[in-house]
Amino acid sequence: MLKNAMSHFLGVRRSRGPGCPGDGGRVQLPLPSAFSASLGYDAVGVPARYGFRLMSHLPRTGCVFDDGERWWWIVPSGSDLDLNWPAQTAYAREAYVRAVRPRLIHQPDSRTPYTPPIPLYLMVCQVAGVTPSWASAGGPYVPSTP
Repeated sequence: MLKNAMSHFLGVRRSRGPGCPGDGGRVQLPLPSAFSASLGYDAVGVPARYGFRLMSHLPRTGCVFDDGERWWWIVPSGSDLDLNWPAQTAYAREAYVRAVRPRLIHQPDSRTPYTPPIPLYLMVCQVAGVTPSWASAGGPYVPSTP
C-alpha cells in the first residue's frame, strides 16, 4: 500500500515536469527488456569528458547511455530529491532526454539498471570540483538512544 501511495505521489509530482512526454524533441532512454525498473527511473547526464573517470571509480554502475555530449546514468526515480546536483549535470525525470539517438554503452551484469545515486552524486561533485550539498530536511540527524 505504501509503495502504491509513493508511486502515485511521485507520478503526480512529475506528471507535468520538464522532460515528460509531449515535450518536443525528447525521447525516453530505453532500458533493455531484461531489466526490472520497479522503482521507476530517471537519468543523470554528465559531460562526456567525465564519463570514463566516473565509470572507473564507481563501485557499481547500472545502465549508461551516450548521446555524444553527455553520458546518462540510470538512477531510481526521485534521485533528485534533497540533492543539489552540480550545474554541469542535467537531471532528466523519467529519463526523457534530447532526441539525438542515445546509445547504450554499459549494461550491468545484475538485473537492476540502476547506478546508486549517492556514490554517483559524490563522484560527480568531485570531478566537477564542487562541495556536495544536501537540501535541509528539517534539521540535523539525531540518533535515538536505546
